[in-house]
Amino acid sequence: MNFNEHFKLKGSHSFLGASKYHWIRYDEDKFRKAWSNHEAALRGTADHEFAALCIARGQKLPRSKQTLNMYVNDAIGFGLKPEVTLRYSDNAFATADAIDFKERKKLLQIFDLKTGVVPAHMEQLLVYAAYFCLEYKMRPSEFKTELRIYQNSDVVIYEPEVDEIVPIMDKIIHFNKIIEERKYQ
Repeated sequence: MNFNEHFKLKGSHSFLGASKYHWIRYDEDKFRKAWSNHEAALRGTADHEFAALCIARGQKLPRSKQTLNMYVNDAIGFGLKPEVTLRYSDNAFATADAIDFKERKKLLQIFDLKTGVVPAHMEQLLVYAAYFCLEYKMRPSEFKTELRIYQNSDVVIYEPEVDEIVPIMDKIIHFNKIIEERKYQ
């Protein structure tokens, strides 16, 4: 049999796909909620792409209490770079929404945009800080760290202690070693 070619769909996944088959058990209400969550995730991705473009171009948004506007304007105002990948290894890396390290001030700033309603956790930003330290071979005791989460028209600012970052660094190193050992076997 000659199967139809669907070139534009290569590499993509359908919401009603086989790999996420749980939808076959949904009633209509649960399906509508799942689809609504999916749409929210797509909007979040689009918001992140738009924010990264604005930051890269230095294009501020109208001043307001809207989460996206505050995030973009602060990232530009503090001179952060958007969508920076921080890498310890091919097994261990992450992409920070906005980040910069000011060498003269000895200050690492990491800002994260959250578009969903589920409360964000600062642990994610601590992981970014750990990856920064590992990649650039810096000790968190050598500089100050400022983490910010932008969500629901609010900004949460946190300055972690060294003992919050070092254990994450150690765990990344340890778990990466386990992955490498497993790959070798």
